[in-house]
Amino acid sequence: MLLLGGAGIGAYFYLSSPGPAPISMPTITQSSDPPASDPPSSAPAETPTATPSETPTDPEPSETTGTSKRAQPNSPLTHNEFSDWNFALGGVKHKADKVAGWTYNSCDPVDGQGVLAKNKCQRAVELAYSAYGGHLKAVQLMMSFPTEKAAKTAADRLAKLSSDAVTWRKNRAHSTYAYGKVRSGASKKYLVVTIVTADKSARSKATSFHAYLQSDHAGYFLLRDLTITS
Repeated sequence: MLLLGGAGIGAYFYLSSPGPAPISMPTITQSSDPPASDPPSSAPAETPTATPSETPTDPEPSETTGTSKRAQPNSPLTHNEFSDWNFALGGVKHKADKVAGWTYNSCDPVDGQGVLAKNKCQRAVELAYSAYGGHLKAVQLMMSFPTEKAAKTAADRLAKLSSDAVTWRKNRAHSTYAYGKVRSGASKKYLVVTIVTADKSARSKATSFHAYLQSDHAGYFLLRDLTITS
């Protein structure tokens, strides 16, 4: 289980109907704790103006499930730092299988509008998760930046956009869904974006799952680059 470090969830917004699409960010709610109930299910009226590539292009991305490896402080970000997600806190429990992971040597494959490049994004990983027998699916993008300020500036800018701000693997989410939303936020020198879709049978679990997955992995980055000496 990754540490829930109390990191803020950050921006919260809906996927455009009827299925996974470029991230749309017209309505944002700032929150520091996972919500207790599902927010309104209506999708924003604004329609994305462009369609990003369905699959990020990278020369040779690594697609393996792998095992979790604790990273060395300030080492390059890789998807192998994350494995299956097993979370328990108080009475809350969630589990998800990591079904694929990709490590990108730059942020170009996930940069839909140049926001990441403008803020000197260095490296990115993409994770695909499946839970509740495939009735809930999650895609996470995690990007590293040279400074905390750069990560925060990128997060703030993305929160003001409404279209293909980042590019993610739509084939790893449901094509139609009862729940389809996105959370994002900066944590230290990193930016975490989490897309979750669920069908009707898993919709009641999706809000809690989504909030804790985003917060747990954001919390991981609070401690990732700390050097502990005895």
